[in-house]
Amino acid sequence: MRHTRGRVVEIETLAEFDHRLARGARTLSGWWVKAVDLSGRSAELARCDVAGASFLGCTFAEGDAERVEARGGTVFPTIRGVPVDPFRSSLYTATELYDAASYPDTLDARAYAWSKGPVDQESLLAQALHDHAIDQALVDWVRPRHLVGVMGGHQVQRGEPAYADAARLGRLLAAAHVVTTGGGPGAMEAANLGARLSRRPVEEHDAALAALAEVPSYHPSVGAWAQVALDVLERLPGRTESLGIPTWHYGHEPPNVFATAIAKYFRNATREAILVEVCDAGIVFLPGVGGTVQEVFQDGCENFYADESSVAPMVLVGRTYWTETVPAWPLLSSLARGRVMESHVHLVDTIEEAADLIENTTRGAHEN
Repeated sequence: MRHTRGRVVEIETLAEFDHRLARGARTLSGWWVKAVDLSGRSAELARCDVAGASFLGCTFAEGDAERVEARGGTVFPTIRGVPVDPFRSSLYTATELYDAASYPDTLDARAYAWSKGPVDQESLLAQALHDHAIDQALVDWVRPRHLVGVMGGHQVQRGEPAYADAARLGRLLAAAHVVTTGGGPGAMEAANLGARLSRRPVEEHDAALAALAEVPSYHPSVGAWAQVALDVLERLPGRTESLGIPTWHYGHEPPNVFATAIAKYFRNATREAILVEVCDAGIVFLPGVGGTVQEVFQDGCENFYADESSVAPMVLVGRTYWTETVPAWPLLSSLARGRVMESHVHLVDTIEEAADLIENTTRGAHEN
């Protein structure tokens, strides 16, 4: 949602800029003017009060940028050679990231390659501005929705029972919440898939799983892996919303195409913190290793220090896995003992148990 009224106003076209001035605007405090060519608006800028206005990536006539700054405006210059828009106002879509037939030519691949190039002040600034823009867009996207997270291993392959389980979980959770994942492959893709097709018949859900299993992994070809998923969406265009929050830090893990909105960040630390923070309806943790374990304890830390009204459910699926294979449960349950979060931390064996816990907990919270 763009801000078009109130103290903060976002202007993204010259026509909109002209329209507001024609309606009498003379004080631009709080305006965010993004990537607009103002080279023919010297007179208009001169007669307006620009103090408190921000101009991001705009084009000015010679000397106008300096005059705007001298009068209290802020000018963020255009940064050359950046494949992404540092001042974008919306989240990504899969077709935007996969915008070419050959994966190395896509926006997703080009952004990753650029992020791993020579580090200089301009590239660091561009990444910071981009991630800030994604933050703002995500705040607007999340505001009217209740999100439930699904975390799990990126190495789960299509066709495996664990992949089908994660897809079924996404389908179950999407009945009442917006499913949110780390946006990558494996269990994350499966959960976004299940959510995306949740309103379609089970037979079509199963047909999608079978089609995807023909290309089980993004190795050796990300392009083939993504294309079969795009083909599934073309045949079965599920409409149910879900969110993916991936990162170019893990450029070897491509984003899945089943999330309807994609908040992709350059900084993984920012992405990880936001991923657990936005899941107000709780998080289900499927078996996983490094990244998933990090998310378990990052969410545990959020709940450990949260007040009573802010604690969200944590559900770990797989008793043997979380007590023996990767024994995170004993530590998590010890941390929770005696605190408000204790009754919100659960260990279960099945996907259905996990979905029921989320539904019952959030229904009770809404009723209260």
